Amino acid sequence: MADAHEKTEDPTSKRQSEAKDKGQIARSRELATTLVLIGSAAALLLLGKNIGIALYHVMQRAFTLSRDETYDFNHMFQILGSTVSEISVPVLFYMLVVFVAGMYGNIALGGYNFTLKSAAPKASKLNPLKGLKRMFGINGIVELLKALAKFIVVAVTTYLSLKLFQDEALHLDMELYPRNMVHALDLLGWAFLIICCSMIPIAIFDVPYQKFKHDKEMKMTKQEVKDERKNSEGDPQVKSRIRRLQFQAAAKRMMQAVPTADVVVTNPTHYSVALKYDQHGNRAPIMVAKGQDEMAMHIRTIATAHDVPLVASPMLARAIFYSTEVDHEIPAKLFMAVAQVLAYVYQLKAYNKGKGRKPAPLSKNLPIPPELRR
Repeated sequence: MADAHEKTEDPTSKRQSEAKDKGQIARSRELATTLVLIGSAAALLLLGKNIGIALYHVMQRAFTLSRDETYDFNHMFQILGSTVSEISVPVLFYMLVVFVAGMYGNIALGGYNFTLKSAAPKASKLNPLKGLKRMFGINGIVELLKALAKFIVVAVTTYLSLKLFQDEALHLDMELYPRNMVHALDLLGWAFLIICCSMIPIAIFDVPYQKFKHDKEMKMTKQEVKDERKNSEGDPQVKSRIRRLQFQAAAKRMMQAVPTADVVVTNPTHYSVALKYDQHGNRAPIMVAKGQDEMAMHIRTIATAHDVPLVASPMLARAIFYSTEVDHEIPAKLFMAVAQVLAYVYQLKAYNKGKGRKPAPLSKNLPIPPELRR
């Protein structure tokens, strides 16, 4: 049997939202670092030649000053401005590529999330016991293994890169300047890219691990899920009592409306619906009360006590019960059937007062559409 305090339940949407507000989302430092390094290497390959040529022009201009230029401050500032403007374009573009790679690397896993709560100081981080637990826990062991793997992979890749470009690097002094400088930057860019790419396996391992770790930390116990549901939706017992009180209030209002009804159509034992029609108004007949079983019996009792006619029409009673809400007009498709019932009731009242003939029995086959029959 699972422990009651064991986190076995998936996190609720509220728990996930609160965790995101606190900055608790899945993040992979290895992925961010890898993308920044690869972006830097790719930018160096693309812009290395331009940066090298710009540096060549800067050094050529800066080291070939005449005696008069060295004593002219205005001329010195002009040279400084021209050299900065020449080298700033490729350098700024290089920095832009690295910035984009860094931004994407940080939001690739977990998405964009800005919150100040994660930057707030926490006393728990100063607890030495929790610090030791983090160091010697599963997460600490995984981080140690990743660090060792990075060291070994990078060291081996660096050695292989040096061996690969060894001959070209040793012959750079035989090339003419500034071609040797551009060639050196090209070799450096390729070596840097190969070394950076060696981090890809580490990032591939770290991304699912961080996702798994985050999902595990977000798990909830059964009691936590129950408490959250109770806090968000309310105590089930309180809600049940509220519904019961609402039902009692609605039933009381209905019972007060039954004496004002013109007729009560019955099942005759399981359903009762009380109808009221204003002959001088423009509205259709309104259902002022309805009930089933005990409530139906109670409606019939009140109707009998107040001389409200009872008409037995099982199919019509069920049709009105399921298709109409209290204090709402009956559906237009039931107008003809209800009109026959009301006409029968009015004729019966007139007969009882000695003002007319006894009405014929109400037809048992009232015009009720098939889709409203129950």
